[in-house]
Amino acid sequence: MRRRACLPGCLLDCENHGTLGPEHAAVPTVLTHAVVGWTVAKTLAPPPVGPRIWLPAILAGVLADLDSFGLVLGIPYGHPLGHRGLSHSLLFGLLLGMLLAAVFLHRMPCRERLRYGLVFSLAAMLHGPLDALTNGGLGVALFAPVSNGRMFFPVTPIEVSPIGLSGPAIRRLAAVLASEVLWVWLPCGLLVLTGVLFRRLQKRQNESDSGLR
Repeated sequence: MRRRACLPGCLLDCENHGTLGPEHAAVPTVLTHAVVGWTVAKTLAPPPVGPRIWLPAILAGVLADLDSFGLVLGIPYGHPLGHRGLSHSLLFGLLLGMLLAAVFLHRMPCRERLRYGLVFSLAAMLHGPLDALTNGGLGVALFAPVSNGRMFFPVTPIEVSPIGLSGPAIRRLAAVLASEVLWVWLPCGLLVLTGVLFRRLQKRQNESDSGLR
């Protein structure tokens, strides 16, 4: 199979990567993409961050993988609309986040809705790069529709999650989840904790400044 060129010095030149084939391509599990979306909301959205904010952020993080149903509909994996194709691109993520803000926060003032829309967009845009850190399947069309080339990052530490729940897939699940906890969940937890501590310190500083006036 002919490989598609990637950006020099940044991404691997590959259509398939690692020892796992395209059938192992559900990427990090849906749960992990949800964790990333929730983390983005908790870290960047103005507090308090309730379900009205973190729910669309989670949806932004996971909706791209609906393209995996294209395999059932006969859309080839390597097609621009196939799994890890257009729906995993940065442009799609940007637009998806804005759409979710328009749907979930339509009663908010425009400027405030735009600010949350950018948070949702970041949650969606991180989906593709996270997939590009996995060690199997086809690459990710990060720059579609400008370029449909499939790409991975030079370092791919995350175990790829297989599509479906067959026997081999279930046996791999423990290894996949362990990898995701190490490379995704723990960093996300540290980010959220850092954000909480920073906001508490900021609040105390503001209270201290108010007391001195």
